[in-house]
This record gives sequence, structure tokens and C-alpha cells, in this order.
Amino acid sequence: MPISPPPLRRWRPEYIPAYLSNGVIGLRAGPIPLIEGVAIVNGLAAVDPVEKGEGFARGPYPIGGDLEIDGARLSRLPGQSELVEQAYDFASGELRSRFRFRSGETTATVEVLTFCSRSLPTVVLQDVQVRVDRPCRLVITAKVDPTGISGAWRSRETTTPDADKPVVDGSMLWETHGGLSTCGAAYITSFEGGDGVERRREEHDELAPLSTSYAVQARPERRYVLRQYTSLVPSQAHHEPHRQATRLVGMAAQRGFEQLRDENRRAWEEIWKGRITLVGAGHRWQALADAAYYYLHASAHSSSLFSTSMFGLAYWPNYHYYRGHVMWDIEAFTFPTLLLTAPESAYALLEYRVQRLQAAERNAAMYGYRGLQFPWASGPRHGEEVIRLSAPHLVFEQHISLSVANAFAQYVHATGDEDYLRETAWPVLEGVANWLVSRAVKTERGYEIKRVIGVAEQTDPVDNNAYVNMAACMVLQEAAAFACRLKRPDADRWNEIARGMYLPVDTDRRIILNHDRYSPQDEGVAASTPEALAGLFPFNYPVEGPLERATIEFYLDRAGEFVGYPMLSALLGTYAARLGDRAGALHWFEKGYADFIEDPFTETNEFSRKRFP
Repeated sequence: MPISPPPLRRWRPEYIPAYLSNGVIGLRAGPIPLIEGVAIVNGLAAVDPVEKGEGFARGPYPIGGDLEIDGARLSRLPGQSELVEQAYDFASGELRSRFRFRSGETTATVEVLTFCSRSLPTVVLQDVQVRVDRPCRLVITAKVDPTGISGAWRSRETTTPDADKPVVDGSMLWETHGGLSTCGAAYITSFEGGDGVERRREEHDELAPLSTSYAVQARPERRYVLRQYTSLVPSQAHHEPHRQATRLVGMAAQRGFEQLRDENRRAWEEIWKGRITLVGAGHRWQALADAAYYYLHASAHSSSLFSTSMFGLAYWPNYHYYRGHVMWDIEAFTFPTLLLTAPESAYALLEYRVQRLQAAERNAAMYGYRGLQFPWASGPRHGEEVIRLSAPHLVFEQHISLSVANAFAQYVHATGDEDYLRETAWPVLEGVANWLVSRAVKTERGYEIKRVIGVAEQTDPVDNNAYVNMAACMVLQEAAAFACRLKRPDADRWNEIARGMYLPVDTDRRIILNHDRYSPQDEGVAASTPEALAGLFPFNYPVEGPLERATIEFYLDRAGEFVGYPMLSALLGTYAARLGDRAGALHWFEKGYADFIEDPFTETNEFSRKRFP
């Protein structure tokens, strides 16, 4: 069984709420999840109010609610609530929250179970159980709430077209800021509370959250249970998302809470069959590995047709979360693990690229190249470039196409799917190879790729970035090998460029330099970023043993200035391990990964929490 975070019994202001997801819906559920939380829906897009470009959009909070004791409401008196315990079970993807709410002499103890269904991935389920310690009038409310989200109502219904009796408690159509897309939502509730229950829906206020309340004269010996099913559907998935959400949530209710919970548990049981066990490592490191494995798989699904972002479907107002853009991190770092442990999810991430090849072709054409140049930051709708305008130099960061092409090649290697190679992977590999042909320049030194920005994201473009050239060589060789396999005529040309690809090497020190302009005397974060090492791993560019060792030693010696920054910090321990340096590997894994962990739910931050508290 995976190691879950220890139960949380005291909430601190600096904590970020728990992240739950199934790869289609992502939630942040606060310590009192009825009154605090946010939702992200895979594919839902809006105009970012700061950058003025396309990014992800918040959807209505699907598990909102309220509690009322003798007229005192939890939402109005949150200070009268107290967290008892919040426990996250990584084995099942379930979050349990237990809290107390006091009004006068009466105390209600509330237990909330929340999960995002993997078997019906547009659906979130919540079970709220309440006990009181003395007789009172108790009102429990379920909500689907867009409060605080930029956007506008387009439809709010508590009736069902052509039906005498509503088939759901309510449905809504929400338009995101800028009108880029809409989100449909529908919900169904059920209640167990004995006789004398009064049920009420908010049917008249067209701007009020969808809500269903159950009122009862509560007694201490009874338990009162409210169950809520909510479906969220983006317009990218269906042209009438609120209608489709109604259909899907109706299916969820028919299948029932316990069946969906069992299906979800079995889905996670299957995922955990790929659990990575660290032989010889202590409990702490196994817990970190389990958390990384869990959040990765929670953020992807075979239905994640709009890919995912480097934070998955997580969002909280404390950070921009890269606006949910799809960037190179997905194919470079997320995809390889999923390919081995959840190949259906890996397939879906590639499908996002497949369905947007025209955008990559047009992007290459706008830069004057042939083939496919995938945008540095892709939007969820059409896969077009959406990188912020305030950093114009980032248009030179074009190495994402190499990660994308490599991912398609690795999928074919792992699955042996010849049909996929011919019909799906080949157009991508051919397109990126042709882009490289038009991008590379032949000189007396060989083939060079000039004016690029690599992993270090220097403000000025450089020539012959080592990572870019090494990755380009590997992609060209992959494409050439597949061309031979498919009896295509391009293999010789691509192999010629790969063999002649220039690699900047310091002949005195016998190390690979990050780029042409790089000097071992350079200082600063960009200079200490081990870009060349990323060509060795994860791209596995082959070099002679002494050159590899000297290059790794050189960049690890100066990694102290870099470690704590994003992306390659986590790989520093891997490079030390390639040298056989066990103590060094542990040191760099501590600095480059463990120091990034965020309490209380073992999430990984983008920056080191110790270096950048």
C-alpha cells in the first residue's frame, strides 16, 4: 500500500488546500470543503485577466455546500467551525474531512468524503454525514457554485425540458471570461434523515448558485447523510455541455455512490500495481516517491484529451500555475513514467498533439520553417502559441518539438504498435524531422542550430545549445530508423544531418559546453544550469565515457548556484548516480527534490521551499 500523508489536525494559514483530480476535473478542497475550494476542468479555457491571452479557466465549484443549526449558517460564521482531522488516502484518491460547527450550546460533527471518479471522469462525488449533540433544526445544503469566478451565467435551469419532473436537481451553463468556452454543470442529491425532511431548491434567483437544502428536526441519536453527484463538462468536449452534464450525472446517480466508489478504488488499485518501490530507502523517501506517483497519475487519464499541465489540474490563487498551458515538461518529464505505468493516459497526452498538428504546421510556417514546430506554450483549445507577450525572447525556445517527437517514438518502442507508427507517430516524426532540416544550417563545422534558447532560458538567444543539438540528433536518428522501417526515402538525409550535428566541446577540459558562447568562468543561475546534462538524460545522447564523466563532474561542481530552481534540479541526483557517487546522489536528491516538498499533503513545489521559503 502507498504511504499517504499523515492526517492533518491543525490548519496553518500558509497551507494550500488538498489537490484532488482524476485528470479531467481538478479540485482544491479546503479544510472545510463545503465552503472553500476551486475547480479546474480539463480543456476549459478563458482569457487570462493579467496576460490577456488564452489559459485555463476555473469551473463552478462542484462540491460546495452549507450547514445551518437553528438559523446559524456555517458560511456566515466560519469562525465557529473547527477542523478535527483531514486525511488524504493516496491508495483510493479519497479525501476525508472531519470538522465541528458550533451554534450556541449545539455542536454538529461533520464528516465529508470527497473523490473524483476515474470510471466516470466528468463526475465528482461527495458524502456529507452530520451528527448533532442535542436536538436542533438542522439544514444541510449542497451547491454547485460559480461565486468568485470571472465569467457569466448563460443558462440556469431547475427543470428538465420536455419532462414533468426534473431528472436532476439543477443544471447550468457558465461562460468563461472572454467567452472562449463554456462549462456545463449538473447535479443530483440524495438525503437520508428519517421522516419530516423538508427539501428545497433555489428555483427563483437566476444568479444564485444551484443549491438543494434538506431541513430536519435533528436528534442526537441519528446520523444525517447528504450525497451529491456533480458533472462538469467543457464546451470543447460537447457543444451543449450542460445537457451532456445532465446525462452523465444521471448515469452516475443510477450507478450509485457505492458502486462508483468501488469502481474508483479498483481503478486506483490497478494504477498502484506500477508503484515504484525504493529498495534500501527509508520510509521518508518511499513516502515522497508515492506522493509523486500519486499526483502524476491523478493528473492524467485516458480521457485527458486536452493534455495536462506541469501542475496537473491544480490551481490556487497564490500562483499563476502557468495558466494551465501545455509545455515541454509534459512530454519530457510526465510522459515517460505514464508510458510504463498508465499507457492509456500517455496515449491521451499524445492525442492532444495529434488533434492539433495543423497548429504546429502553421506555427512552423509563420517562422519560415517547414514541417512541425510545436508552440512553446499551447492553449487548450486549438494548440496555438499562447506564451505571454511580456517575455518576447521565449519565442526562441523551440526545443519542445524535440520532446514531442521523442515521446511519439518512445510510445512506438514501448507498445510495438505498427499501426500507430504508420498512422499517427510517423506524421509527427516526419514533420519534426523536416522542421529540423529547415532549421539547421550547414557550415564548415557541420550542421548547426542557431539562435535558440535552451533549458536555462537565457534572455539572449545562443547558437548550438548543447541540449537542443543533442536532442535534435536523437530525434533525427529515430525518424530515420522509422523511415527505413516504413520504406520511406528520407532516412539518408536525416542520418547525414544527425551525424554532422555540431556539439560544442571544450577541447582543453574535455567537457560539453552548454552552448557556443558558454565560458566555464561564467557565473549566475543560467550559467550553472546543467543544460548539457539534459542531453545525456533523459534524451540518452551517447558520448564516450571520459567525456560524459568529465561533463557531469563539471556541472555538478557548480550546481550549488542552480539547485532549487525548476526542472533540472530533480535530475541532479541522477547524474551523480551515473558517476557511481551514492553520497552525492543522496545530497542532490535532497537539495534538488526533497527540499521542494510542500506540507501538509506532500505536493512538489516548483521551487525549493528551503531556498525560496
